[in-house]
Amino acid sequence: MAVANEADKGRVAGTVFTPRQVRALKIAVIVMGILLAGGFALVLATIVYQASRGGEGTTPSTSLTEMKIDLAIPKDASVTSLSLDGDRLALHLSSAQGAEIVVVDLTNGKVVSRVELQPQ
Repeated sequence: MAVANEADKGRVAGTVFTPRQVRALKIAVIVMGILLAGGFALVLATIVYQASRGGEGTTPSTSLTEMKIDLAIPKDASVTSLSLDGDRLALHLSSAQGAEIVVVDLTNGKVVSRVELQPQ
C-alpha cells in the first residue's frame, strides 16, 4: 500500500492540480468557448449583412441605361477591344489613321484621355 506524502494532500486524484486550479481551468475553457462561438456568430452575421446589401455604394450614381455618351471617332474606325475598370471604360480603336485608346469616365460620360498609338 502506497503511503500518500504531504505534497499529494489537496490534489485531485490522478492529477497534479488542486481543486481550485481545476475550477479555474473549467471557467477558462467555458469563457473561451463562449468567445469562440460568439466570434463565429459575428462573422456569419457580417457575411449575411454584406450579402443582403447587394453592393450598395459601389455603383455609379447614374444608371448606364440612362446615360448617353457622345464619342467622336473617325468614320472608318472600329472598336478592336474594350476594358472596364471600376467607373472607367477604355476603348481601343483602329482606323486608317492609326490606332487610338480612348478612356471614358462612366460616372459623367466625359472622355478622360485619348492616346494615339504610333508605330515605330
